[in-house]
Amino acid sequence: MNQDYIKPNEWSIIEEGFDADRVKSSESLFSIGNGAMGQRANFEEQYSGPTFQGSYIAGVYYPDKTRVGWWKNGYPEYFAKVLNAPNWIGINVIINDETLDLFTCKKVTQFRRELNMKEGWLSRLFVATLKNNIVIEVKTKRFLSLDSDEVGAINYEVTPLNGNANIVFQPYLDSGITNEDTNWDDKFWDTLNVSHENHQAFIQAKTMKTDFYTCTFMESKVFINGNSVLIEPNIHADATNASFSYEYDVKQGETYTIHKLGGYVVDRNHDKNELVSVAKKTLQNALKKGFLGLLEEQKSAWGKIWEMADITIEGDVKAQQGIRFNIFHLNQTYLGKDAKLNIGPKGFTGEKYGGSTYWDTEAYCIPFYMATKDQSVAKSLLEYRYHHLDKAIENAEKLGFKNGAALYPMVTMNGEECHNEWEITFEEIHRNGAISFAIFNYYRFTGDFSYIPEMGLEVLIGIARFWQQRATFSSTKNKYVILGVTGPNEYENNVNNNWYTNYIAQWSINYALECIDKVKDGYKKDFKRIECKTKITDSELTVWKDVANNMYFPYSEEEKVFLQHDGFLDKELITVSDLPKTERPINQKWSWDRILRSPYIKQADTLQGFYFFEDHFSTEELKRHFDFYEPYTVHESSLSPCVHSIQAAKLGQMDQAYEFYLRTSRLDLDDYNKEVEEGLHITSMAGTWMSIVEGFGGMRVVNDRLNFTPKIPAEWQGYSFKVNFRDQILNVKVTQSGTTFEINGNEPLIIIVNEKQVEVIPNELIMV
Repeated sequence: MNQDYIKPNEWSIIEEGFDADRVKSSESLFSIGNGAMGQRANFEEQYSGPTFQGSYIAGVYYPDKTRVGWWKNGYPEYFAKVLNAPNWIGINVIINDETLDLFTCKKVTQFRRELNMKEGWLSRLFVATLKNNIVIEVKTKRFLSLDSDEVGAINYEVTPLNGNANIVFQPYLDSGITNEDTNWDDKFWDTLNVSHENHQAFIQAKTMKTDFYTCTFMESKVFINGNSVLIEPNIHADATNASFSYEYDVKQGETYTIHKLGGYVVDRNHDKNELVSVAKKTLQNALKKGFLGLLEEQKSAWGKIWEMADITIEGDVKAQQGIRFNIFHLNQTYLGKDAKLNIGPKGFTGEKYGGSTYWDTEAYCIPFYMATKDQSVAKSLLEYRYHHLDKAIENAEKLGFKNGAALYPMVTMNGEECHNEWEITFEEIHRNGAISFAIFNYYRFTGDFSYIPEMGLEVLIGIARFWQQRATFSSTKNKYVILGVTGPNEYENNVNNNWYTNYIAQWSINYALECIDKVKDGYKKDFKRIECKTKITDSELTVWKDVANNMYFPYSEEEKVFLQHDGFLDKELITVSDLPKTERPINQKWSWDRILRSPYIKQADTLQGFYFFEDHFSTEELKRHFDFYEPYTVHESSLSPCVHSIQAAKLGQMDQAYEFYLRTSRLDLDDYNKEVEEGLHITSMAGTWMSIVEGFGGMRVVNDRLNFTPKIPAEWQGYSFKVNFRDQILNVKVTQSGTTFEINGNEPLIIIVNEKQVEVIPNELIMV
C-alpha cells in the first residue's frame, strides 16, 4: 500500500492534518534548496518527536573512514559523507513559559503544510493547544533565495486565540549537530568561533579532515500586527550555539511575527579569513530587500525557470503534480552556476548514498539540463568529469590498470572513488561507458563539437584504454570477454559478460576511435597537444580495434534475445506476476543470497542498452527484448520505471507506459519504495522528464534534426513541453486530436514528425 496523504494539486505539495508518524516522510517531500544549499523541511520550532534533521551546503563533505570487515586491495579509504551543516533555521517559541512542541501539545488542529512549487516557498499553518491550555495560531513561510543563494528567509507568526500571552521568540544558530549517516560516529565539525553583534550572530566552523571553512549567520526583526518593534534581546552564547530572546506581551488576537534571515558563506567562494565580513555584507544586502522583497525576487526567479522547464498536463492532476514536483526538485538541486558541483542522488534532502556524483548524471540528468537550460549548463557537467580525469586514472592504477587507463568512480566528491561495497566499487564498471555516451549525447543534441577537442577526447581515450585492458581474450570463444562485473541490475553480482557492459565497452572504444579521426583531421593543433599528453599511438589503436571488433555478446537462439549475462537462462524463470506481493520488495524481504540466485532485475539492464542505442536495433528487436525482460523486473531502483515507460511508449503499449510514468513521477510522493523518509530520488527525477518528452513526445535527435512521434495516454486531454534545441526554443503541445509546434525566435526550424519533414515558422502555429 503506497502512502496517499499528499493532496492532488497542480502547483503545490499539500499536507493536511498533523500526524507524527509521517513527519520524517514530509521532511523529505517538502525539502527546499537553491543549488548552493538546501534543507529538509524540519520545523523551525522545537520538535521532540521522531525527526531527521538536515541542512546541507553544496560541495562540503567529510571523508568518513570506510567500515568493512575485510580490507581488499584497491578499496577506497573513505566514504564521502554529505554533511549535516550547522543549523540556522531554529526558532524556539516560548508561550507563558512553555515551549511550543507539536509532539507534546494537547491538540493540533487545522494543520496545513504547503510547498508552493510555482513560487518556491514552504509554509505551514496550524492551531495548537499547549499543555498550559493556551491556544495559538501559527503561520510560517520560508524559502532559500535563488538570486541571493547564500541567504534564506523565514516569516514566523504567532497569534494567541484564547487570551493574552507572553511570547518569546528565540532564534538561534547551532553547530553542535550530528549526521544521520555516519560510519564511526566521528565528529565532523570543529566550531572555531561564536560571535554576535547587535541583532546578528555568526558561527565559524570548519569540517574535520577536509577543512572546508564556513560561516553560518543570522539576523532577526520582530513585529506586532505588521509594525516593527525594537526589542533588545537577551543573548546567550556558548561553544557551539548563539541565541537571542525577543520577549513581548501579546494581547489576544494580536499577531507577533519574527523575520529571520540566515544562511552560509563558505571558503569555496570566499577568503576563509573574511567569512564574517562577507556574511555581514550578505545580511546588509538582504535586509535592504527585507523578507517581502526577497520573496518577490524568489517568485520572479522561479517564474523564469518555469517559463522554460514547465510541462503541462491537462485532465490528470496527479500526473501534473508529479512532473512539476520532479522538475522543481531538479532545479532546487542544480542550476549550473558552479562547474565544481554536480547532482547527488539525494540532493539536499538526505544523506543516504553519500557522494555528489553517480553515473545517474550522465545517463539521466544531462538530457534534462540540455533541453531546459542553456547548453552551457550541460557542458559544465561534462567539464566536471574532465577536471576529474587525473583522479580517474589514479583510480584505475589502484586496480592494476596502466598507460593512462581511466576508471571513473561510482561515487565521488573530488574525483576519487569513495564507494565501499566491493560489488559496486570494483565491478559496476559500466558507469565508465555512460560518461562516453554523455559526451556523444551532448554533441548529438547541441551540435557543439568544441568540447571534444578541448577536453572530451582525453576522457574518451582514458575510458577506451580501460575497456581495452579490462577485456580478456577467451581462446574457447575466440572472442574478448569481460569477466566479474555487476551490470545496472545490482541484483546480479560478479557475473561474466553482462551484455550491456560489453556493448557499451565496444561502443566506447569505437566512439573514441571516431573522435580521434575527427580531431586529427579538423583540429590539428588540439590533436597535437592531446597526442603529446596521452602518448597515443597507431599501434595502440590497432589493439583497441581488435578488442572492439571481436567483443563477445551472450545470445539465446531459442529466445532470440541477447542474454543479460552468461548463465541467465539457468535461473528458475518465475515472473514477477507470479511472485507473492507479501514478498515484495525483495530487497527488504529476501536474503542477498536468494536475490542473487533469482531472475529478478532491479532496473533496466539489457534494456538500458536498448535505450541508449535505440537506433542500433529494430523496433521488432526492442519489443522482443522488452517482452522478455520486463516481466522479470521488480523496479526496485528509482531509475527503472522511466526507461521502461519510454520504451513502452515507443512500442505503443500506452497502458504500460502510463503506469510506469505515474510510478516514476510519483515515486516519492506516493513512496513506492517505502524509503522516502531517507530523502528523495533526485537524479531519477530527470527520468520522469524523459518519460514525457522522449516517451510520450517521442523526441529524438537523428541526423541533426529533432524527430517526434507524439503519443498521448488515454487519461490525458493534452500535454505540452518546451525544448531548447541549439538556441531555438520549440513549443510542443499534444492533444487527443493532434500535435502543434511553435518556435520562439526569428529562424524557421525543420523537424521530422512521424517520419515526415515539417517546417516550423516563427510566430506560426503548425498543426500536425
